[in-house]
Amino acid sequence: MASFSSATINPSRLPSGGLALFDTHCHLDLPQLAPLQQEHWQQAQQAGVKALLIPAVSAAAWPDLLQLRATEPAWQIALGIHPWWAAQHSLQQVIQLADLLEQHRGQISAVGEIGLDFALDSDTFELQQQLFSAQLTLANRLDLPVILHHRKSQVQLLAELKRQRFAAGGILHAFSGSYAQGMAFIEQGFKLGIGGTITYERAEKTRKAVSKLPLAALVLETDAPAMPLSGFQGQTNTPAQLRRVFESLCNLRPEPPEHLATALWQNSLTVLRLSR
Repeated sequence: MASFSSATINPSRLPSGGLALFDTHCHLDLPQLAPLQQEHWQQAQQAGVKALLIPAVSAAAWPDLLQLRATEPAWQIALGIHPWWAAQHSLQQVIQLADLLEQHRGQISAVGEIGLDFALDSDTFELQQQLFSAQLTLANRLDLPVILHHRKSQVQLLAELKRQRFAAGGILHAFSGSYAQGMAFIEQGFKLGIGGTITYERAEKTRKAVSKLPLAALVLETDAPAMPLSGFQGQTNTPAQLRRVFESLCNLRPEPPEHLATALWQNSLTVLRLSR
């Protein structure tokens, strides 16, 4: 189980009326955020964000993320190869990933960001599928959750999860589908990453789904620096915006905000194996 300093981020230690929010998908290491990394983190904490997960996008990011994990106990990491960067990699990097996951057990919370993106050029599809399948196999063997990226690929992702009988669960990043689509992944043991999409009134299908999906299957995310919220189009997204995502979710759900926050926090810890 991953090492986690609950004394740093336990909700019971917050001031009365405070919130503890977990950004389960934030690329704090990317160039748009890295130069002001600590400033972004301080602003996020002021907004109630008490922990975050930084998923890798390429093998080049792995050493830096391991270093970040060592410096801040409230920052969790995932290591993997994002489908957008597939062309820069081969199955050799998956072997390297396996070595890192074995060497740093307890420091890496998930394998990710991995997945399939069929909005990209079709000449990348074969390598995307090879890398995704290999990384999923690795996560299954090591019993690590995965952070799943998807675009026009939910059917194929589900098929591979079922083919491999993947049992470690994880998070479907950037959920933006229907109730039925969400439940299909929940039935495979996944949580759904709820982000800026729900701040757009035009996202009627997703907002309706999120209002009815099981609370136990939801976690929050920003995908900073990407996925800006409604009213912030064209701006760099930051983890401090998680508070606005949470407020939008409160407007869609029947639960009181305090109950919602507690459940989302616990869901995040559970899926990342940070508590039992």
